[in-house]
Amino acid sequence: MATIYDVARYITEKQGEMSAMKLQKLMYYAQAWHLVWEEQPLFPDMFEAWANGPVLPAIYDKHRGQFKVDKSFFRDGNATNLSKTEKENIGKVLEFYGDKTAQWLSNLTHQEDPWLKARGDTPIGAPSNAEISLSAIHEYYSSL
Repeated sequence: MATIYDVARYITEKQGEMSAMKLQKLMYYAQAWHLVWEEQPLFPDMFEAWANGPVLPAIYDKHRGQFKVDKSFFRDGNATNLSKTEKENIGKVLEFYGDKTAQWLSNLTHQEDPWLKARGDTPIGAPSNAEISLSAIHEYYSSL
């Protein structure tokens, strides 16, 4: 199984420099669709339902205070650790979501059940570290 750093490295190698928020959302959709297509997660780390959408706290720790990220932020990641299937699935996600803005992706996650349900009654814009469960992700995206 890939690590979040392997996936972040691969995405930034393919897409180049991007906003940290966009990377977080692309990783979320890579996890979601891989989970649906392969019936297993792409990586073991869990997303939290932060105010701007799903976030991997460990990836956030790597880019804290930075607006833009590139592959140099993820030197401990190795894209060659990804299987052919994992790369193909990430590629499909990048084809569909890769040209979208970070704000567009964030807005999309705010309309989808996994993030909404994890946040529950948390007010809009308020902090939350509620985990978004893999079962909620799988259930929602497999129904689309």
